[in-house]
Amino acid sequence: HPNVSQGCQGGCATCSDYNGCLSCKPRLFFVLERIGMKQIGVCLSSCPSGYYGTRYPDINKCTKCKADCDTCFNKNFCTKCKSGFYLHLGKCLDNCPEGLEANNHTMECISIVHCETSEWSPWSPCMKKGKTCGFKRGTETRVREIIQHPSAKGNLCPPTSETRKCTVQRKKCQKGERGKKGRERKRKKLNKEEGKEAIPDNKGLESSRETPDQRENKDKSQQKKRKVQQKPVSVSTVP
Repeated sequence: HPNVSQGCQGGCATCSDYNGCLSCKPRLFFVLERIGMKQIGVCLSSCPSGYYGTRYPDINKCTKCKADCDTCFNKNFCTKCKSGFYLHLGKCLDNCPEGLEANNHTMECISIVHCETSEWSPWSPCMKKGKTCGFKRGTETRVREIIQHPSAKGNLCPPTSETRKCTVQRKKCQKGERGKKGRERKRKKLNKEEGKEAIPDNKGLESSRETPDQRENKDKSQQKKRKVQQKPVSVSTVP
């Protein structure tokens, strides 16, 4: 190595003007970087992306990962694959093995996840149009929750609600339970009662419908009744 120097910069223990670092200070990693057509040595505290570090008694070196591997732990174990490959157990694969599926966000092969749901809830009260009274046949519903959403190849989730017909003993609605139809019937009933109260009493109109002759005869008849009632009763005395 021409022009080997001991007074180097950037963590080099020895260096040259042409090749850069030739050896590194303790605990630093030596790596060759390509600049144009030539490579120069540099000393780093950790290996760059695409390399893994190996420590030796005389020198710590950075070694390039496999071609399909973006970052690696060693030459046989990749931690991140390059674009187009899926990571599985330290390997970079074109397609995931059977029983696994590709995650295009993390670019890894993952286990297939199926949908999971909770148990059914109890059936709801029998209802019709939002009411629980005033009818004979209605519907009741039960629900369940999704506790695990499926992955891309997993089994889809089943329905989360069920409805069935039901029959209840017909009962009258209590105050406040009436629906729209019940309120309309109550209003019609009140209007009908108010209409009856508004009809005038016919008895008071009978006298106004009498003719003058009928009233005169009626007055004479009433006068005769009063005279009979006022006539004194004679009391005979026995000698």
